[in-house]
Amino acid sequence: MPDFPELPSPDHMAATLRARLADGSPASFGRVDWMAQTGSTNADLLSRAREQGNVGAPKPWLLGAHLQQAGRGRAGRAWQNRPGAALMFSCAFDTALAPASLPALSPLAGLAACEALRGIAGTAGSPLCIKWPNDVQWGQAKLAGVLVETARAAGAPSGGHTVVIGMGMNLCDGAALSRALERDVADWSMVGCAAALSDVVAEVALAWRDALAGIARDGFAAYIGRFRRLDALEGQDVQVLDRGQVLHRGLGCGVDAQGRLRVRTMDGELPVSVGEISVRPA
Repeated sequence: MPDFPELPSPDHMAATLRARLADGSPASFGRVDWMAQTGSTNADLLSRAREQGNVGAPKPWLLGAHLQQAGRGRAGRAWQNRPGAALMFSCAFDTALAPASLPALSPLAGLAACEALRGIAGTAGSPLCIKWPNDVQWGQAKLAGVLVETARAAGAPSGGHTVVIGMGMNLCDGAALSRALERDVADWSMVGCAAALSDVVAEVALAWRDALAGIARDGFAAYIGRFRRLDALEGQDVQVLDRGQVLHRGLGCGVDAQGRLRVRTMDGELPVSVGEISVRPA
């Protein structure tokens, strides 16, 4: 079994998180697990949801792993990691949101994660912000990526879906990754937060749970102002790219009630939807 210098043991992580999240209250997590390694925590939860639905422990579920051998980010990009260098976990929730509202879950999940990290880091976390749709940044450097996937699942609410939200956050190696990737990459050590990593996971998981309940009740429009306060792209010159090709250039103008990025171009304002589109400073 490999050594995980930056993380407690998988058993310790699982036990600590169960004490925080699986307390038996009506809103508690029905299942909390942490593994030494797996292929992908998102894929594992999606598979479990399709096969089991709500048989057994009720959702939400949380699954973390010290090492993911087939981790992935948006648009199927591989998530590179080594043991102990990243904090990686996923949560599964049931939602009755209409299909047209599901794309808004991507910026919502990024916002909730960023707010949770800022809350646990205190004043030291003020540089944490969101790059649409859901990258958590430390200033201009990427700290964490969030992946939202949905599936029809047995036992989900009538007409609803199971939503799986995963996050991978660099714990160390930010400087080395910056050199290797030739772009700014941050890690949690730069934040200078002494909180236990189990507390970090718990706060993000609870933030996702509350955000799912909030959007079901109030819609994404209720989160526009909160997103704006942490928006790394508002007022910035941006390029909208698809498969490396520049589709649009303009000024970032926040998000709309559907969670789409608003870009002010020479031809007027353009809403950019979540998908295989990335946004980078021009």
